[in-house]
Amino acid sequence: MHLAIIFQLTGILLILFSFTFLMPVLVALLYNETTAPEFATAFLITAVSGLALWIPFSRSPRELRGGDGFLVTALFYLGLGLFGAIPLYLNTEAGLTFSDAAFESMSGLTTTGATVMVGLDSLPKSILFYRQQLQWLGGIGIIVLAVAIFPLIGIGGMQLYQTESPGPNKENKLTPRITETARALWLIYVSLTALCAFAYWFAGMDAFDAICHSFSTIAIGGFSTHDLSLGYFDNALIETVAVFFMIIAGINFGLHFFVWQRKNPFYYLRDSETKAYLLYIFIGSILVCGLLWNDKGIVAGVAPVLREGIFQTVSMATTTGFSTSNFSEWPGGLPFILLLSAFAGGCAGSTAGGVKVIRVLLLFLQGLREVKRLVHPSGMFPLKLGGSPVTRRISESVWSFLSAYLIIFLLMVVLLLVISDLDFVTAFSAIGACLNNLGPGLGEVASNYSGLEDEVKWVLMFAMMLGRLEIFTLLVLLTPSYWRR
Repeated sequence: MHLAIIFQLTGILLILFSFTFLMPVLVALLYNETTAPEFATAFLITAVSGLALWIPFSRSPRELRGGDGFLVTALFYLGLGLFGAIPLYLNTEAGLTFSDAAFESMSGLTTTGATVMVGLDSLPKSILFYRQQLQWLGGIGIIVLAVAIFPLIGIGGMQLYQTESPGPNKENKLTPRITETARALWLIYVSLTALCAFAYWFAGMDAFDAICHSFSTIAIGGFSTHDLSLGYFDNALIETVAVFFMIIAGINFGLHFFVWQRKNPFYYLRDSETKAYLLYIFIGSILVCGLLWNDKGIVAGVAPVLREGIFQTVSMATTTGFSTSNFSEWPGGLPFILLLSAFAGGCAGSTAGGVKVIRVLLLFLQGLREVKRLVHPSGMFPLKLGGSPVTRRISESVWSFLSAYLIIFLLMVVLLLVISDLDFVTAFSAIGACLNNLGPGLGEVASNYSGLEDEVKWVLMFAMMLGRLEIFTLLVLLTPSYWRR
């Protein structure tokens, strides 16, 4: 382990993050709000802390080795969650304790979208903008941005990129150079955000809401500037825009890059994971719409059923967490169906949470192979995806991830039941919503998480980090062998 380079990189990342506090300052000045000093204070504290970590080790070797990237990534997300809480904690109108502020900050950074804040419509616009900005930065990964910058100052970043990237195969690169890969991803990310903002504005949002909601839509975060989320607007065109961009953001950004580079949209239909992802959303929408239609007491009429069913299905399945109505009050098994749809999530390499569609697809294909082996014990059935064989390493990584995911999920549910008086539905949905980076849950966390005890919130924050970093990045730090190397 090379603590010098770890402290150096953590310091640089904090310095970079400190500049993100300046944009809310501009928003505060634009709207004549009194919150500018709070963000300026957060900027100074974060920048000074970053410099304090960087300066003593500025002459250290500048290349990550071994598993150093795991610790840097974990420290960075933890640090951002804590430092990002400063302006929220200092703001008296929000009225948050430090635990609440840290929860909100971590929820934004990990694009979870679980909130403890109420009365959003009356809060300063700078605070609202800051929450949305946190999700946008966390969506594609601010670390990926840092990777694009590190080589300019002589620091290698491949290890960071791999530890922060989602999916079973982290070695794939879009370009020969990791810096070019990071820049390509951010080009696509920024372009989609701009298109989404313009579409929201065209559909009827004002400029501020359009920009803010484009941040959380492309990041698949789910934060809104209104307590009623997108239901505040009651606009079918706005909801259609949201559905379209949520689906787009749930697709591998590497695939977006190839489509853009080669000017051929048919690449989407050639990708096995994307086809499974779209089929998954399509089937889920039919199921939810059918159940809504069957229960005439929820929504009446074909158009309202399609509008509510498709929107809520896409929002939950992509782990965005936007809402137009309180789905937790829907009768029957609909709330659980919607909650469970988030477990698969979006595609690997997207901003979505969940276990990722590629893992579910590979698990399904392996199940089919085992059935074939039972019928034909002597047969050879290689595991293929999109016509290409799947390596044994990837196959094993899928089983390892799902095993770890299931064990951690159950242990954390039990932990919540032990340390609090939550009912099983609330504990189950809260862990599911945070571990899958979804946001809204059922029971006591259907609308917000403000009523939970502080110790429960810290457990859920850990679940958010586990979900965002795909479990193993954090679990490896808990092994004695990592610290002995």
